Amino acid sequence: MQLLSLLIFLPLICGAVAWFTENKWRGSGNWVSLFSLTGLLLLSLYLGSLGDSSLSWHWFARFNIHFTLLFDGLALLMVVLTLALAILAVVVSWHEIEQHRGLFHFNLLFSVAGIMGVFLAADLFLFFVFWEVMLIPMTALILIWGHEKRRYAAIKFFIFTQASSVLMLVAIIALALEHQTQTGFLSFSLAELQILAFAPKTEYWLMLGFFVAFAVKLPMVPLHSWLPDAHTQAPTAGSVLLAGILLKTGAYGLIRIVLPLFPNATMEFAPIAVTLGVLSIIYGALMAYSQTDFKRLVAYSSISHMGFVLLALFSWHEVALQGAILTIVAHGISSAALFSMAGMIQHRIHSRELLSMGGMWASAPKMATITLIFVMAGIGMPGMANFNGELFTLLGSYHVFPTHTIIAALGIIGSAVYGLHLFQRAFQGPANIDITDLHVRELVYSSLLVVALFYFGLQPHIILDLSADTLSSLLSIVKEVKP
Repeated sequence: MQLLSLLIFLPLICGAVAWFTENKWRGSGNWVSLFSLTGLLLLSLYLGSLGDSSLSWHWFARFNIHFTLLFDGLALLMVVLTLALAILAVVVSWHEIEQHRGLFHFNLLFSVAGIMGVFLAADLFLFFVFWEVMLIPMTALILIWGHEKRRYAAIKFFIFTQASSVLMLVAIIALALEHQTQTGFLSFSLAELQILAFAPKTEYWLMLGFFVAFAVKLPMVPLHSWLPDAHTQAPTAGSVLLAGILLKTGAYGLIRIVLPLFPNATMEFAPIAVTLGVLSIIYGALMAYSQTDFKRLVAYSSISHMGFVLLALFSWHEVALQGAILTIVAHGISSAALFSMAGMIQHRIHSRELLSMGGMWASAPKMATITLIFVMAGIGMPGMANFNGELFTLLGSYHVFPTHTIIAALGIIGSAVYGLHLFQRAFQGPANIDITDLHVRELVYSSLLVVALFYFGLQPHIILDLSADTLSSLLSIVKEVKP
């Protein structure tokens, strides 16, 4: 379906238009980006209503590389999440960006194009291209519009991502050559590569090449150290995109590539991956509690929450896999919500330090109430989206890795401790500072995030129905592989 290509090319075109118009009429870039992303969101929902679709164009025919896109339920879920949070990124940065505003909107939409490409690509070479494409504008967002240590954070982010990408490229080329050895021709198609039979050692090393790249983006301890710096120094829009979407590309890669292509190797590697996932959960929670910087605290909490995704995926259990999908969506919304709140506070008091806050409930009750809801969502309060993801993860993983799951459950206690610690330091106690409460625009989009967290908390079947086919195919692989 030709319309699929618009989901990738339109953001680039609209980004260029936003850059041009912003240089002519100050403030117009906000509106161009907002209307463009809203239109793309409506287009994606329309395409989703038509059912699964695909697109394939010849690209590098000599190497059998195609511009192949696949738009199934899981891709629809990730594309809608991407566009919704990109709209949030535009809205939260409405008055924050003062310099090079046109270039900012171009980079924002450029990054959206790259992320959409990652979620839609059904050719591994194309997947790698988009994986690299989304790195460039995100580095620019941190480097140009970040805070005091932005250069250090941008360089660290670039080096970590680029180094891991090299491993993935080597694995992709090795996969294509293996396909040539077994069939007589090169192929980068996910569907064609999935039918290959590997020697155990070959499969294991190929799996590791992809796993490291995705684990860095997830991020997984000990490959996580780029994340707190990137989050802390990025502008609010950059933090929203990083936490809400970019981290999810790592989880998506595991679901779309690693698990179906290398089932035997992933099952052999599962005890190590699950151990690292639990380590991420506990380490992230402990480090979050020790932070005094609002954004840095939320950044470490993301490491902890994404550890649940790693635990769920490598448990290879139906309920756990459902929990992983629910957690991906729920954390995307709740973490983006907390980072948007952090950006609002920093824009008002020019500080992220909790020591500079305190007692802000007195002057900003609406902000305090909504922040408390976001914190409760992160804690996993029943009735909100995060609760379902963590519950399904623990229930499913316990059948396969009971000891690891019991230890991981301590991370939920940790999230309650650091979440309430964050809220208490910022909004309760003696009033250290008066702050302007939420404006109408801020109240509207914050309320929409609250509605989304409750809606998906009470109606998780919507997410599960969209991802059902993908999960069913993974479970069928399990039945074939397990004795």
